[in-house]
Amino acid sequence: MAAEDETGTGAGPSRGAALASTYRLQLRTPASDPDGRGFTLADAEELVPYLADLGVGAVYLSPVMTATPGSTHGYDVVDPTTVSAELGGIDALRSLRAACRAHELGLVVDIVPNHLGVDEPAANPWWWDALRRGPDSPHFSFFDFDTEEANGADGRIAIPVLGTPDDVADLVVVAPGDSPSGEAELHFYDHRFPVAPGTGDGTAREVHDRQHYRLVHWREPLLGYRRFFTVTGLAGLRQEDPEVFEATHAEVRRWCEEDLVDAIRVDHPDGLSDPVGYARRLRALAGDDRVLLVEKILAPGTESTPPEVLEPAMPVDGTTGYDALRFIDQLLVDASGEARLSELARRYTGDPGDEEQVHAQSAELKRQIVAEDLAPELARLARAVRREVAVGLDGPASDDVDEAALRETLISVVARTPFYRADYPVLRGTLPTILGGLRRDRPELVPALGLVAAALARGGEASTRLAQVTGAATAKAEEDRLFYRLARLVSLNEVGGSPGRMGMPVEAFHLAMAERARSTPLAMTALSTHDTKRGEDVRARISVLSQLPDEWADLVTRVFDEFPPPAEDAGYFLLQVIVGVWPELGGPTDDLRSRLHDYADKALREAAVHTTWTDQDADFESGVHRWIDTLIDSGGGLLGPFVERIAPAGRDNSLVAKAVQLLGPGIPDVYQGTEVWEDSLVDPDNRRFVDYGPLRSGAVARAGHPKFVLVRELLRLRRAHPEALTGGAYVPLPVQGPAASDVVAFTRSVDGRPAVGMIARRRTTVLPAEEFTGTVVLLPQGTWSVRPGGTPLSGRVDLGELLSESAVVVIVREGG
Repeated sequence: MAAEDETGTGAGPSRGAALASTYRLQLRTPASDPDGRGFTLADAEELVPYLADLGVGAVYLSPVMTATPGSTHGYDVVDPTTVSAELGGIDALRSLRAACRAHELGLVVDIVPNHLGVDEPAANPWWWDALRRGPDSPHFSFFDFDTEEANGADGRIAIPVLGTPDDVADLVVVAPGDSPSGEAELHFYDHRFPVAPGTGDGTAREVHDRQHYRLVHWREPLLGYRRFFTVTGLAGLRQEDPEVFEATHAEVRRWCEEDLVDAIRVDHPDGLSDPVGYARRLRALAGDDRVLLVEKILAPGTESTPPEVLEPAMPVDGTTGYDALRFIDQLLVDASGEARLSELARRYTGDPGDEEQVHAQSAELKRQIVAEDLAPELARLARAVRREVAVGLDGPASDDVDEAALRETLISVVARTPFYRADYPVLRGTLPTILGGLRRDRPELVPALGLVAAALARGGEASTRLAQVTGAATAKAEEDRLFYRLARLVSLNEVGGSPGRMGMPVEAFHLAMAERARSTPLAMTALSTHDTKRGEDVRARISVLSQLPDEWADLVTRVFDEFPPPAEDAGYFLLQVIVGVWPELGGPTDDLRSRLHDYADKALREAAVHTTWTDQDADFESGVHRWIDTLIDSGGGLLGPFVERIAPAGRDNSLVAKAVQLLGPGIPDVYQGTEVWEDSLVDPDNRRFVDYGPLRSGAVARAGHPKFVLVRELLRLRRAHPEALTGGAYVPLPVQGPAASDVVAFTRSVDGRPAVGMIARRRTTVLPAEEFTGTVVLLPQGTWSVRPGGTPLSGRVDLGELLSESAVVVIVREGG
């Protein structure tokens, strides 16, 4: 590797030169779309001229490897050695690369090292062979199988697929001549499984009992392999094994050798055994000139715990941007609304949503998740603890610790861990502190704590499995459960977010951005992704509620009085989302009605209060659908005027957020279609088809769409000023006057010379433009011009006049 810079990222002066910005495209095979349309690599290539004209720096692709047939996202890869033929194959990727080069665009590709898709075993040749031949398969060691005798399945690979324990009786043996594979198979309705050579004679039960795997009831706490979070259809890979790394990255190596990509985005490295070691191997493979970005959720911290930072020992350039998203979202929130919104949340949900309560709920949910959803992983971790402590001893050292105490101790450690995993070198000291606190608070656990500490001190399997369980528990407890329950201000319930905090002072935001510019100048900055729970414009409008909490409270009272929801906690959460997507003009369409039904189903099941994925309450869910329908059909008289009231401020929020994202430090990513207003909700809603016709034809540009005009101007500025906007310093501008605390003003500078900047006003519902008269910004020396338009500025500028027509202006120094 080249010598690392002072940030420890190893970012050289040329790295990132082609990545002034990115534009994320969500690829889909034709088979995954009901209408057979899809969005392939050839479709991406057709967009290249439009994206180049927009000012984009690089095309950013979702995973391109061969995925489960019909996959709508590509993260369930079944063959990591091939670019999906349905997407166009390697030749289509080469063609796209050539088109990008012809238009001076870079190319970024998303890879998935942590797991493979196994929902359809026959679609995954490595998985199929491992199940068929067991340890004799060269691919058996690729997967993190649990084949200990004490695994609950007599040492076989437990696969939770049966509807009841008695469903083994419904298995069918299919002879080689009748099976799709040409080999004997074991079928359970639509599920197909391989049969080991020489074991296909006898009854289906007899054949089943001879296999290397055992099919079990899906509710049993048995699982024969590490998985992604709690998704049994995604089986973990052992990337710590060099053979596995080489096999799963052979295609990535080809991309790098052929120079097909400028950057690689790594999905969920926290699930790996050794994220730091993996990142080092990937850097060695990719070389020093490519940007490496990791989907790492950095914990926001608490009053007693500092925010997590990206591990300096990882030779990567930054995260995929959820930490930046959190800062920008908090900037849009009016902190003066906190008390009233907390009061409303307590009234309708029983929880004020403050930081103390959020962390308490998170810890309790982690306990529940580990004990129930992750019970197989907990059992495997407990076995690893006992086994590691016993190594080299003459007899077991854990006889005085019963299983219940050991599991309670491990659950408690996970619940108290404030990060996704605490074994990164930069976080050393976290686990000793947690164990010390438990010793003080839970003296009955002291023997078990000693056992756990002894195992963790060895730094082996138990330490690794604890980190992997902690990450899965945190993601499931917070992203997939708590953030669907908290209702104080749902725009803050975002991946990597801190919903217990309300707002961020401008000066704190400036400091965070300046530190980001120095430490991770090539990290990604995101506002919308394929995983955000609400799109950026929806969040921007919902955040306006913090400016008008009393008016919001009045609306909620009137809506609930006239249209009572099936449950007030669910209704209060969903009403914010409905207000966030309600059309400003006219009422909701039938398409929006259907999307809200789907969103409500997912949100309520994830929350797991009134209904769950595994125990669905059809009556409650139908009641929620009827309530949504009633609001759409009869509630427009209440919701329409309120939305008209807050929508302009929502648009202002959106423009401020977009300007900060595109002018701030890092590589900003524009998610597909977000160059204009959009109302996406959680996946799969945010992966819908984007109609590029009006965008490519120029109709949107000619109409002067405010967000499009801003995005195009700033993307083009980034390409014109790469030194300032990719690697330049972030410098706040001095602001003086009565409204100074609600002005966001900064420049990006090179060698101490400011080149590009922005000036914006916040809280535009309660602080109209005239309130900024008398508040001035002090511009750096020289003459500046407003973009677009070219109006010259210099010296002290009164913001009442400058920001009278728009909440945000972009400024560029004349003369370069």
